[in-house]
Amino acid sequence: MSENFIVAVAGAGSMGSGIAQVAATAGHRVILYDNVPGAAEGALKKMAEALSKLVEKGKLSKDRADAIWSAIQPADSLKDMAGASLFIEAIVENLEHKKDLFKTAESLLTKDAILATNTSSLSVTAIASACADPSRCIGLHFFNPAQLMPLVEVIPAVQTEKGLAGRCVDLMKAWGKVPVIAKDTPGFIVNRLARPFYGESLRILEEGIADIATIDWALKSQGGFKMGPFELMDLIGNDINYTVTETVWTQMYYDPRYKPSLIQKKMMEAGRLGRKSGRGYYDYTGVGENPGPVEDIELARSVFMRVLCMLINESAEALHLKVASRDELDLAVTRGVNYPKGLLAWADEIGIARVLETLDGLYAEYGEDRYRSSVLLKRYAGNKLSFY
Repeated sequence: MSENFIVAVAGAGSMGSGIAQVAATAGHRVILYDNVPGAAEGALKKMAEALSKLVEKGKLSKDRADAIWSAIQPADSLKDMAGASLFIEAIVENLEHKKDLFKTAESLLTKDAILATNTSSLSVTAIASACADPSRCIGLHFFNPAQLMPLVEVIPAVQTEKGLAGRCVDLMKAWGKVPVIAKDTPGFIVNRLARPFYGESLRILEEGIADIATIDWALKSQGGFKMGPFELMDLIGNDINYTVTETVWTQMYYDPRYKPSLIQKKMMEAGRLGRKSGRGYYDYTGVGENPGPVEDIELARSVFMRVLCMLINESAEALHLKVASRDELDLAVTRGVNYPKGLLAWADEIGIARVLETLDGLYAEYGEDRYRSSVLLKRYAGNKLSFY
């Protein structure tokens, strides 16, 4: 990559500043802009503190930390980004705002500059449509915190020129990331495949089958997940998790498999957003004591299998609909949300016929389309095939 390859990042929140740090660490000069006065400078101050801590822990030399920090320049105006080769927007998840920003950025950047969106759930094709030349637009979805999470979803829009996705994959590899190419469908890979982890756990809670702490314990003890679904929702932010769920649901034409839970909505309305607000599904104020799980092994196995089979079903359906390849689907969940195994590999391990039997049992009991099994699972089970 040329030394003149400049990266411009719009949005100086945790995601935008993280992407800026990743690009600077890779050796690029970075321009960081935010429409809130002083936000870019504030982000750089926080970054300096974080880099200093890494130096103190011996994980980074002072010279290297100084070089990374000094490579990022705060901008007062979008016009300061005019010389960038790659523009990445990391602003609020609002389609019209993103389209307006892309339209403005296109008018400022050179004709060969790449315009990338970090959207997690909106249509890259719709965002690109704001541009006179949408062929240079693409999705580059980083995961938070961008400095630590290796996965980047590379999402070509319908209009994206051939070869651009491959160039972006090479660039992300040069940045030390693990890129996967995903079709421009709602939720892409990770936010689509992960929906049952939250959705089915919430359904189990709604039905009173198990409480919050028990569901979290079941997924961790039986499945080896590092965090339970309610712990993870509290970490992500219940407002963010609900918004992504609702966006995927509406973009999927209200498919019941992605329907949000009223519990999610009520948590957001109550301001119980998780760790960032002090309260979510758990209390983080330190005032009260969070209840422990009911350590019933049979209950835990039942909860785990129900959630896991729903996750596997979603992954099989994504493979059937060519959202991504088998390897990229499994890589995305292990490197993007730290699942202990790829879901398709997990299906082989426990048996595709067993997964299908569990799903068909749920469908027979509830009569709801949320439990309909993927045609690919039926084909594989019927022909005694495996994913690997």
